[in-house]
Amino acid sequence: MKRNMIVAGNWKMHFGPKEAADFAESLRINLLDTHGVSVILCPPFLALKTVFDAVYGSELQVGAQNMHWEESGAFTGEITGAMIRETGAEYVILGHSERRHVFGESDEWINKKVHRSLKSGLIPIFCVGEQINEREAKETEKVIARQLREGLKNLSEADMETVIIAYEPVWAIGTGHTATPEQAIAVHAFIRSALKTLFNENVAESTWILYGGSVKP
Repeated sequence: MKRNMIVAGNWKMHFGPKEAADFAESLRINLLDTHGVSVILCPPFLALKTVFDAVYGSELQVGAQNMHWEESGAFTGEITGAMIRETGAEYVILGHSERRHVFGESDEWINKKVHRSLKSGLIPIFCVGEQINEREAKETEKVIARQLREGLKNLSEADMETVIIAYEPVWAIGTGHTATPEQAIAVHAFIRSALKTLFNENVAESTWILYGGSVKP
C-alpha cells in the first residue's frame, strides 16, 4: 500500500517485554486499518521481538531506538543492525537528540551508524534539530545544515531513497515551549533546500521528513 504519512512512536525507556507486547497488541486491535499511514513502534531493545510478534501480520511496523556502527565486536552494552533485523524490526532511530546531547554522540558516529543501518537492511530514521540556545542565537539553519552534511556524508542518491529524516526541535521537548506549525514548516523547507544542495532536487522532493517534537492532541 502506498503510504501517505508516517507516524513513529519512540517509547524510550518504557515497557519491558511483556508490557510492551500487551500495549502493542492493544494498538493492533484498535488500528485494524491504518488507511495508508505507516505506523512504526520503537520499543526498548529487550521488547523488540515481543512487540514484533504481537503485531505480526498487521500493518504495524517495528523499529529500534539506536544501534552500533560495527558489524560485531567488543562493545559492551551495544547492539548490531543484524541483531535488530533478527527480531523482525525494519527501522532504527539514529541521531536522536538524547543520543547527541545526553550521551555525546558525534556527527561522525551517527554517520557511521547510518551507513551500517543501510548495510544491515534497516531503514534509518535520521534525527536533526537545534537546542534552545542555538535557536535563540538564530543558528537553527547552521546547526541543521551541519547535522545533515556530516550525518549523510558519502550516501548516494540510491541510499537516500531509504532514509527518513525527523526534525526534532530540542528546545520544544519537555521545556514548556511549543513549536508552531509555521516554525516546523519553515525548518522542513530548509531541510529540503539543504538536501537539494547536498544531493539533487529529486532527493529533496522525495525524502520523507517527520516532525519529532512534543505533540498534544
